[in-house]
Amino acid sequence: MKLKNRIGIVTGASAGIGEAIARDLVAQGGTVILNARRKEKLDLLLGELGTEDAAVVVGDCADEQVIDTMFDAAREQFGRGQVEANLVVVNAGRGLNGSVVTSDTSEWEAMIRTNLLGAARLIRTAAKRMLAEIERDAARGIHWTKQPRDIVVLGSTVGRHVSPFSSMYGSTKFAVNSLAEAARRELGPKGIRVSLIEPGFVVSEFQGVAGYQEEWLKATFERIGPVLEPRDIAEAVVAITSKPAHVHWGDLVMRGTRQDYP
Repeated sequence: MKLKNRIGIVTGASAGIGEAIARDLVAQGGTVILNARRKEKLDLLLGELGTEDAAVVVGDCADEQVIDTMFDAAREQFGRGQVEANLVVVNAGRGLNGSVVTSDTSEWEAMIRTNLLGAARLIRTAAKRMLAEIERDAARGIHWTKQPRDIVVLGSTVGRHVSPFSSMYGSTKFAVNSLAEAARRELGPKGIRVSLIEPGFVVSEFQGVAGYQEEWLKATFERIGPVLEPRDIAEAVVAITSKPAHVHWGDLVMRGTRQDYP
């Protein structure tokens, strides 16, 4: 029960990495707000996790009202109306096959909204609520080390290494990587850990939704596989967030062993 008394929020929790993270948070003793657009998927997951440990907030993770609702629900349902979410996973994202020259321009704005603006708004809200709680605790003589507080951001290896074949998607992840590191430098000295996880290829529905050709994807996975699975990323989130409050694993690049690039 490494995450007992932790109150989580996971965006993009209806499938893939987000679903795996939500499952592990509950398995390790935490509670979690599940967010995504697909209510039916979230309800199925809620049915498995149970209403004592999980709750659903359906909606666009880049919408400020939805974000506020997630945090309010975490505080009211799992924080006894007083304790804020203290383990926020910025996971929701959209992929897009192709470069700045070849990708579908009609998908650009939606991807940037989810990947960049949604991440920025979620980080901002988490930071403000956590900082206010740290100040309240300090006024009561409670040191910040008594309660770990984490913001975990899902980046990508293409946000560290330029890929000409997915440069529009990669550009949003370069931005997210920058946001995460900047937030770490700003919030770490105040007692909030901001961690960036940069996975390579992960088996999920992500690639299909992003428009990758099935034949190319199959050939790539055969060449570099076995590739990562969602549970590998979930285990990393648990490892990062279960450390004592004064210990921070800030930046983790993850690939299947045979993945050479990116």
